[in-house]
Amino acid sequence: MILRRCMLFVIVLAGCGSNLVSAADPIRLWAGAAPGALGEADHDIPTITPYLPTADKVSGTSIVVCPGGGYGGLAPHEGEGYAKWLADNGVSAFVLKYRLGSKGYRHPIMLGDVSRAIRLVRSRAAEWKLDPQRVGVMGSSAGGHLASTAVTHFDTGKADATDVVEKQSSRPDFGVLCYAVISMEDGVTHGGSKANLLGKDPDPKLVELLSNEKQVTKNTPPCFVWSTQEDKAVPVTNSLRFVSALQQNGVAYDFHVYQKGPHGIGLSEGKNGAAAGEIHPWGKDLLFWMRQNSWLK
Repeated sequence: MILRRCMLFVIVLAGCGSNLVSAADPIRLWAGAAPGALGEADHDIPTITPYLPTADKVSGTSIVVCPGGGYGGLAPHEGEGYAKWLADNGVSAFVLKYRLGSKGYRHPIMLGDVSRAIRLVRSRAAEWKLDPQRVGVMGSSAGGHLASTAVTHFDTGKADATDVVEKQSSRPDFGVLCYAVISMEDGVTHGGSKANLLGKDPDPKLVELLSNEKQVTKNTPPCFVWSTQEDKAVPVTNSLRFVSALQQNGVAYDFHVYQKGPHGIGLSEGKNGAAAGEIHPWGKDLLFWMRQNSWLK
């Protein structure tokens, strides 16, 4: 009986093994109704769910995690799955539940949600023992598009705001883009993501604005970008274009194209040729890049 109780305690507190980190309760991005809310259902309430490292692993670095799902859903393995792994490696992760096109939302609602999440993490950095200058954003597929939007469409905050959260900058300190939708250009983009984000027959100016390879500037934060050559849903052209723009603007980046792997592989534990429990090499590459940039010890 004592052993069983100990095992349960360890699982809850994320002690004895990899990926046993538990989540705190979701936190609403706004205390009241979110701007532009269409109702009061769960999908109308954007939140972040914290996954925090144990005291012996905490690094002070944090990442807002944007799950993929074509702006129509939220894939758990690209949300909670990533967050537990990040926390196990010392990174405080905050899984964003952003509002979706499948529920009637369109741009700029999703950008507003991720921007608010970044501001909220910064505003509570002391409480969570975080460095407010080491707050990143990460996303896969359509979540990668949202992350790429965050690193190319941001502001420094409103100094005169009465809401302390809105005083914070929404600029991420770095971005992690996993097989990301980047462009809204037909033939390159993912059609479902585009329709859910912008609606049918969007204004060409809006397509241009949300083709984020065209929005990179010298102020875009450093990015870790990866994709696979085999990805049929979101062509690697998306990542190639974005990295080319980073290069042209003198923005630091790490870029990896892996030969094999279908779309949506996530950490690829025990799948797609990986041994059970084995993390795809992009995970090790990301941690190495973060250590190089002093975001991890």
